Amino acid sequence: MNIVVCVKQVPDTATERKLRPDDKTIDREAAEGVINEICEYAVEEALRLKEAHGGEVTVLTMGPSKATDTIRKALAMGADKAVHLVDDALHGSDGLQTSYALAQVLKKIGFDVVILGSESTDARMGTLAAMLAERLDAPQLSLANKVEIDGSTIRIQRLTDYGFDRVEASLPAVVSVVEKINEPRYPSFKGIMAAKKKPVETLSVADAEIDAAKVGLASAATEVVDFAVAPPRAAGTIVKDEGDGGVKVAEFLASKKFV
Repeated sequence: MNIVVCVKQVPDTATERKLRPDDKTIDREAAEGVINEICEYAVEEALRLKEAHGGEVTVLTMGPSKATDTIRKALAMGADKAVHLVDDALHGSDGLQTSYALAQVLKKIGFDVVILGSESTDARMGTLAAMLAERLDAPQLSLANKVEIDGSTIRIQRLTDYGFDRVEASLPAVVSVVEKINEPRYPSFKGIMAAKKKPVETLSVADAEIDAAKVGLASAATEVVDFAVAPPRAAGTIVKDEGDGGVKVAEFLASKKFV
């Protein structure tokens, strides 16, 4: 079984994240880059499917050169190989363009199952799986907290507000997962050392047969028009309870239009 798991390097949420003033894109040099947290769950699920059904797990990422750190983390967890799409022409690509670029790579390398996290911590769009499935003409099984494969049939439990739905489709398919699906394994020392020797294929826009006119900031369908640094947090309001504390709190909340 050919399992491809898409991962993304994102700015560490524990550090201050900034936009570049020149083009209003995320300043990836201003914060340490780490693997997107939900991507670790996607890698773990890919490894569990491999252990149950055989085959291999390929890590796919699109990002700058420093994204190799994220690739190595996934390889250390147990993935077999990786493909890194890296090209300056991709800078500033939005979700639509990213799905196009990744779909081009997936068509090139082939897949039975594509697994990715339900969203990234830097964009929070949660739409990439749907767009990939559309471009690949494959069924989409989203927000999975359980995945099962039986022959050419894939089944998931799709997390909902009221519990879960059972969704079934035929392979090949695109699956997005949520945090509740598993507990990602920690890379062992042996895994970390082995990751250094695992193959990582680097592809440019031309290598993946991506039309450069369809990616990048200049042709993005969305844009950040303006932004401003968040103001420093003001001092809090202290309400002294003299028997009317509840009224004062209610009046304060009403003044802020919270109630």
